[in-house]
Amino acid sequence: MLVKNKTELFKGVFLAVTFIGVLALIFSPVFGKDKDGKDMNGLVYADDMFNKLSKGSSYFIPKVSKSNEAIKGTQVSLTIKLEKAEQNANALKLLTTSGAAAQNTGAGIELKADLGAVMAKVLQDADDMYKNDGKKVADRYGMDEKEAMTSWWSVLKVIDKSLKKQGRIEEAKIVSDVMKKAVEPAYNYYGINAQQVSEKAGIMTGLLIFYVAYTMWWGFAIFYMFDGIGLTMKKAKVKKEV
Repeated sequence: MLVKNKTELFKGVFLAVTFIGVLALIFSPVFGKDKDGKDMNGLVYADDMFNKLSKGSSYFIPKVSKSNEAIKGTQVSLTIKLEKAEQNANALKLLTTSGAAAQNTGAGIELKADLGAVMAKVLQDADDMYKNDGKKVADRYGMDEKEAMTSWWSVLKVIDKSLKKQGRIEEAKIVSDVMKKAVEPAYNYYGINAQQVSEKAGIMTGLLIFYVAYTMWWGFAIFYMFDGIGLTMKKAKVKKEV
């Protein structure tokens, strides 16, 4: 290999070596400990932080609860059929504990209830889960808290479809919101401590600047090394016609 410009080559090598050194640091478990006491590397730390910030911006339960007030006292009579028969036992336990009249029939679960009251119970469960107080949910139904939320999700999905078939769009919209904006975030973020973006604005800004700088870092390393060995791009000369 012919070295055309030692200075440029050494610049590139220096940038490449330091880039790899920083990369090794990023993958080193020196960024504190997670909630389980395990050492975190840079990627795990960043992922953990963004999960906390994401949870902090996903608390829609108060808003959904306010919307649910509009359907309190609304009576529904539905026959809901879950995808798997083994889901019926948990569904019945959830519904009856929440004050609904529910029984298993050959066609599915026959449900008669105050829809708003049942949704209020679901929202309470979701709020407890969001606040990482799953023990309340487990004690309430005598089952694992995450299993309870999975069962609620399955029940709400079928109720939503049944209400739409009856043309009860307003009620179906609220059930859908409870499922998507309360149950899903509560389940997905369970065990994660919520944080607001304003609390981590400095770190987020620093990570963004570092990401841009680190990307350019490698780009300049390649550029200088190639320049050092004479590999450059030049604009082709325009051939004049005679």
